[in-house]
Amino acid sequence: MKDIPKIFGENVFNKEQMLKYLGDDTYQKYRRAVRNDEKEIIDLDLANKIADGMKRWAISKGATHYTHWFQPMNGMSAEKHDSFIEPIGEGKVVMNFSGKQLIKGETDGSSFPNGGLRSTFEARGYTAWDASSQVFVRNETLYIPTIFMSYYRDTLDKKTPLHLSSTSLKKQTIRFVNLFGHKTNHARVTVGAEQEYFLINKEMFDKRFDLKLTGRTLFGARPPKSQELEDHYYGQIKTKVMQFMQELDMELWKLGIPCKTRHNEVAPCQHELAPIFERVSVACDHNELTMEILKKTAEKFGFVCLLHEKPFAYINGSGKHNNWSVSADKVGNMFDPGNHPESNLMFLLYVTCLMSAVDLHQDILRISVASPGNEHRLGANEAPPAIISMFLGEHISSILESFPNFNTSKKVALTSRNIKFIANFDSDTSDRNRTSPFAFTGNKFEFRMPGSSINLSCVNTMLNTAFADVLMNVCDELDNNHSETNIKKLITTLYKKHKRILFSGNGYSKEWEVEAKKRGLLNLKTVPEALAYYDNKENIELFKRQNVYTEVEVKARKNILLEEYCKVIKIESLVMLDMLNREILPSVFKYQNKLAQTITNKKTIKVSSTNEISLLKEINELTNKVEASRKYLLDALKIVRNISDWLKKATLYRERVFKAMEQIRNYCDQLERLVAKKYWPFPTYADILFF
Repeated sequence: MKDIPKIFGENVFNKEQMLKYLGDDTYQKYRRAVRNDEKEIIDLDLANKIADGMKRWAISKGATHYTHWFQPMNGMSAEKHDSFIEPIGEGKVVMNFSGKQLIKGETDGSSFPNGGLRSTFEARGYTAWDASSQVFVRNETLYIPTIFMSYYRDTLDKKTPLHLSSTSLKKQTIRFVNLFGHKTNHARVTVGAEQEYFLINKEMFDKRFDLKLTGRTLFGARPPKSQELEDHYYGQIKTKVMQFMQELDMELWKLGIPCKTRHNEVAPCQHELAPIFERVSVACDHNELTMEILKKTAEKFGFVCLLHEKPFAYINGSGKHNNWSVSADKVGNMFDPGNHPESNLMFLLYVTCLMSAVDLHQDILRISVASPGNEHRLGANEAPPAIISMFLGEHISSILESFPNFNTSKKVALTSRNIKFIANFDSDTSDRNRTSPFAFTGNKFEFRMPGSSINLSCVNTMLNTAFADVLMNVCDELDNNHSETNIKKLITTLYKKHKRILFSGNGYSKEWEVEAKKRGLLNLKTVPEALAYYDNKENIELFKRQNVYTEVEVKARKNILLEEYCKVIKIESLVMLDMLNREILPSVFKYQNKLAQTITNKKTIKVSSTNEISLLKEINELTNKVEASRKYLLDALKIVRNISDWLKKATLYRERVFKAMEQIRNYCDQLERLVAKKYWPFPTYADILFF
């Protein structure tokens, strides 16, 4: 049995190691600087002391290199490794690492997406040490979390805006709490990121050109059995998968990632892991690491980990549930309703402020999860719809609906149906609504829309910014009069004004689409539809007010996401054409030839070939339809090629290219059901999902 508490964080330069290698005085200066103590900054002298301690610790862990680890705007993490060696003459070296090397790294980064923020001939970029995140050793390298900015200090990463938005939300939360008489100077945003993923055999993966190049299957008929029996969900974990999960947990724990839960998800080959809550920037860092380690660990066991939101049609896609909360010193969790939420005015006002933020800023919340993969997932198979709504549960909703005229509420004790040896327990303040995009789950909010491959920094940047802006306005209003009467009046006003955003029913239903339209809620089903809102006047002013993005940075991010959308669909369409021309059609023609030979042979001996003729005709009709759709796709690709405006280009990719791809897939999936298995050129869903 391994000593888990001893293993946990062993590859992290944590408090224990910092005290050992830096000493108490240097460590305390570092901590004060990280906590934004105005009397302490990380100057070069302090950085040199910290860097020396880091280096000695890292070398003791076997490190030979260091890297500034950052999150550029492609949503992935990036790193460039430099060794610690420094020549000292006569062919000898020493291991050296200075404060200057710790604080600032330089990379041109010219090939990273920038959305027009800079050109290739102006390629200088800087990585700057994010002292609020712990460094760690992995693969004999010291990893230093950093931000990434241009020469002119434009943000070129996902993490800087996250820090800025968190700072804004914390500032407004502190103001808010102090209005209620609690003297606090600190608040923090926390996140627990549930991560869904698929594991498939590498042997199957290697035979699928679409999986290798796009991360999802572009062809594949519905198998006779998929997830109808719900037999995989929370089911017994297969031996080899369990071994993978055990290895995964160990690797995550060594890096201080508090992975808590593991289980089978609904779809075959689908699984989930969930960590304990952490400070938002650390949680986002850890989720990026988790995705990398998922893939690396899978390789050891002959698996491939798929993080695409919809690798397989007809079954559940994979999401990443962003469990989000805010806490403040001397108060605790701001979303904890307490035993009597009906009289907890601070909680009720904080929740109605959040409700207002979700209603006012539906567009940026939808934008935060807009990606080509997530577009396939939203609206079906346990994923929430594209319509933003909020679920508070019956208890809290009823309090707000009747506020301030409410009856004293009590927690409901759930009985065990008279089974005496099963203990009774208190119920939560709400049930679950798994179709809700943004649901209250007792003491936090679960944003269920993010896709499995997404970088959570953008998601939480948008949440923080939207909420901070509403809190700022409310605090401004209450500054001159924060009497109980005025607070109650404000709760009632905000609730009535924004309660259209609340919905507790079935988010998948057609009736909800109709109702949402009546309420004036947005239904942005596609990425181009959502991104059209990104740089409108209201959003630009919002981001500038909260010091999160400049106007230039907003427009750049819009262009980056639109360009990515176009590129992904273009790549998928070309892969589809390649598979069609080189694999599917030759195999189908080969089978048609076999059928034709059989028909000829039967005619020779005067035996009926009605079945073969019927099958051959059906296959031939489908191949004709495939050819017509193939020509339509080629024409569509020619049209979009010459469009320069990214929004128009993305819209045409969706309306023409993607439509043609859907047609081709539909006909080819029908062919898969008709062509003999030995002739079909690659593994089917049944081959991949049931091993």
